[in-house]
Amino acid sequence: MAKTDAPDAWPAIPLAAWTDTYATLHLWTQIVGKIRHTLSPRLAHCWSDTLYVTATGLTTSPIPHGTRVFEIDFDFVDHRLIVRTADGSVETLALQPQSVAAFYRRLFAALAHLGLDARIVKKPNEVAEPIPFDEDEKHASYDADAAHRFWRALVQADRVFKRFRARFLGKSSPVHFFWGAPDLAVTRFSGRIAPVHPGGIPNLPDNVTRDAYSHEVSSAGFWPGGGAAAEAAFYSYAYPAPAEFAQARVEPAAAFYSKDLGEFLLPYEAVRLSRDPDETLLAFLQATYEAAANLARWDRAALERRAP
Repeated sequence: MAKTDAPDAWPAIPLAAWTDTYATLHLWTQIVGKIRHTLSPRLAHCWSDTLYVTATGLTTSPIPHGTRVFEIDFDFVDHRLIVRTADGSVETLALQPQSVAAFYRRLFAALAHLGLDARIVKKPNEVAEPIPFDEDEKHASYDADAAHRFWRALVQADRVFKRFRARFLGKSSPVHFFWGAPDLAVTRFSGRIAPVHPGGIPNLPDNVTRDAYSHEVSSAGFWPGGGAAAEAAFYSYAYPAPAEFAQARVEPAAAFYSKDLGEFLLPYEAVRLSRDPDETLLAFLQATYEAAANLARWDRAALERRAP
């Protein structure tokens, strides 16, 4: 299937229309993600911390708690947060306008009611002015329609990223949602060790960044926008970036290199409004990967799956 067969499958998500909801939802996902981070066996590159796109929202996937297992799901269809244990117990919270502090209290009360003990670092990561979750009364917006549209955009990005990931035989990350930025990402590895990353990301320990970039990568993802990216965009970068990477010619025509971010960007709107969104996005993913892999002399013959 080349073209998406559902009308308006790629929804409009102009950042100005949901900035406050975006900021609040970002912090809610950090609280949930930190619960998974605290209780899950540690994996390299923070892969044990991420969330995953589902048919109704985002999930932690199963989290161990002693001999028990539970998971936390954001449902952006019925607008609920669901905490479900493997023994059949369920707690449900409404996703509605409420402060980050209120969300934090309600979630941890639900966990306690289920007999689940979790303690997280209450300081947000990768935000300019971090307010401890249990004290944050500033961020309290939730536009259900905006959250639903964002999730639908994630569904489409997740679907196409998985097609792209399937082309690679080497080490590759899952397609997963990093709650720090936040962004949906998929990463390919050459197999070679990378130079030590300089770190310096606001409110993120340098050891986390250095673990994430311990090996040479070509990484792509989807970001809702903000800062140097005024609107939602797909991105692609390499670490370490090979010489002349920024000057590489990539597809489609709407793609460009951002000196501020140090990566290629493709506006989400350029994909959404194209004749064939899937192929437009795949062209960007493939072209930027090839620029990184060719310039850095990856062993592409050994790493890539040949099309039948």
